[in-house]
Amino acid sequence: MDIAALADAGLTAIHAVKKAIPVLGAGTKAVVIGAGGLGHIGIQCLATLTATNIIVVDRNPDALKLASELGAAHTVVADGSHVDAVKDLTGGQGAHVVLDFVAEQGAEMDGWNMTRRAGSYYVIGYGGTLTIPTLDVISTERNIIGNIVGTYNDLAELMALAQGGKVTLHTKTYPLDAAPDAFADLDAGRVRGRAILVP
Repeated sequence: MDIAALADAGLTAIHAVKKAIPVLGAGTKAVVIGAGGLGHIGIQCLATLTATNIIVVDRNPDALKLASELGAAHTVVADGSHVDAVKDLTGGQGAHVVLDFVAEQGAEMDGWNMTRRAGSYYVIGYGGTLTIPTLDVISTERNIIGNIVGTYNDLAELMALAQGGKVTLHTKTYPLDAAPDAFADLDAGRVRGRAILVP
């Protein structure tokens, strides 16, 4: 159970982080939107594999508390003023990289707006729609980068990080017949990390 979700959620998270590594040197700032099932793994991968300063945005204070324990330098409550808060933390410019593990219900536009000029917005979650004038993309030279599940090599690296204690999967398990309870807990934001159904 301790590593069950690494081959799915973990693989997706490390794949996105590894794509961003070349632009995340010392002095850079990265925003993680969503500190849930994927995001909490992404935070640990960022903290382990890069020298970037990590800012985490989530609407759940408990998720932000976990993010601080996992390597976030700053946490921001998604309360409507979070884009401005991120801009303040980045000297008014936005982040070099935004990793959006939510990408719906407005988070996708927030992610774009938190990305600095010539920065990169990584879309990992899905469900929302980006509506951006092409002139805004061109004039600010921002990148939009899509992500899907990673490779076998990504998985091997993730397993080595987990074995070395660099990435810890936070889970809550439910028996299979309690699936409705798991969904209710997910909807209510009561799961820190990843929910796992056990047959």
